[in-house]
Amino acid sequence: MTIAHGILNVFVVRTPSPGYGEFDGLDAPELPPQASRTSAAAAVRRLLADARWDGARFGSPDWDPLGDLIAGGKKVVIKPNWVLHENRTGQGLDALVTHASLIEAVLHYVVKALPASIIVGDAPIQGCDFDALLAKTGLERIVERFRAAGTEVSLRDFRCTTLPGGQIHRQPCETARGLDQYVLFDLGAQSLLEPVTTADTPFRVTMYDPQALKQTHGPGRHQYLVAREVIEADVVINLPKLKTHKKAGLTGALKNMVGMNGHKSYLPHHRQGSPETHGDCYPRSSRLKRCAEHLLDRANVARHSAARFVLSRTASVMMRLNRLGGGDGDVEGAWHGNDTVWRMCLDLQQILHYGMLDGTLAATPQRQVLNITDAIVAGEGEGPLAPDPVPLGIVSLGMNVAAVDWVHALLMGFDPEAIPMVRESFAAHEYPLADFSPDSIRVYVDGEPCGLRELPGRFGRAFHPSGGWKGHCELLRS
Repeated sequence: MTIAHGILNVFVVRTPSPGYGEFDGLDAPELPPQASRTSAAAAVRRLLADARWDGARFGSPDWDPLGDLIAGGKKVVIKPNWVLHENRTGQGLDALVTHASLIEAVLHYVVKALPASIIVGDAPIQGCDFDALLAKTGLERIVERFRAAGTEVSLRDFRCTTLPGGQIHRQPCETARGLDQYVLFDLGAQSLLEPVTTADTPFRVTMYDPQALKQTHGPGRHQYLVAREVIEADVVINLPKLKTHKKAGLTGALKNMVGMNGHKSYLPHHRQGSPETHGDCYPRSSRLKRCAEHLLDRANVARHSAARFVLSRTASVMMRLNRLGGGDGDVEGAWHGNDTVWRMCLDLQQILHYGMLDGTLAATPQRQVLNITDAIVAGEGEGPLAPDPVPLGIVSLGMNVAAVDWVHALLMGFDPEAIPMVRESFAAHEYPLADFSPDSIRVYVDGEPCGLRELPGRFGRAFHPSGGWKGHCELLRS
């Protein structure tokens, strides 16, 4: 079976234990002696074996399961989830970011296929301390071991700007990356945002300049600033962390590629106001929330830090008052009626698959995309930045991003049809992500076929959705 023939297949393996420790039972003659023998490494190896890639040589030192994918000196980008350097629940990084042991396991098989280059990169949120993230995860030490063994692996922060301390009253700082390190795409009327766009549509991203967003998204204009490394790549290996997501319902293979965009002012996350005013930030009209939104807009365009501080703190008071009155205090589009964020996510997926270096989309896919998802410890509740750990003990693999996230939703006990990002990834778009129906997906758990309807009860568990999604997406009740 070649990789191209496995587009309908999604493979799931259960790890020996729901953690990231050493695994003494891993016998892998194809790996170098210095490769860590971890539960993540065992899971990745089992997934590649179940996919039957280079199956004739499995069990020998010559087994090269990614050889077909990467052969010929291809450029490879590995895209983990590095959203933030700390879990806002205080419960550690295991449920927040792609674990370094899974990245290491994938790297060994990538290196074995002899690619022309290997880049590991992401664009975390503006307030992420990238150096602290690399230090906490131990990834720098892992990369140094590869370099010591003669393989160059580059770590990249794809962001244009950062926000020291993640505080709105501080001014954003530019990074060393210039615009020549990005490819500007304008999807125009082909964007999935176009049906909800008018000249007055108030697209917003919390803590970003609304005027900048107005320049990048308007009628017939939908721009994204994508890291050039991704568009130059022949192969992208998407390594998401499986979590709930306040705005999108879940974050997995589809949502993870938002991190290839270098500046968040190109990424609409919601529209100001409630549905009564054609917004999707919150379900019902609220004077306090409208006031908070107005203050945040003023804070985001203010030039002086003192003004930004006063305006943002006053907005926080408005949100606290809303909570005291029985509201949720949310002005970030964190609910099931968010009709913006899924459109942005699928726009970026179309760019990932069809995008060319001249900023246009080709008629056919331009690169192979492999999705390997870390759900050994997954996240529930108020993800993506404050997830509670879920010891799921699962890693998944698939070549089709839509199929993979359909399976992920079921494993979380969610109805994929109730999550627009997942449902609409199967719709008939000009640049399709799936040219088959969800019923065609073939799932294998620990190498054995499993029907889609069996997944939630047999191998999944009931995740707690974020507050704005409760009662709107669950198949399983906890």
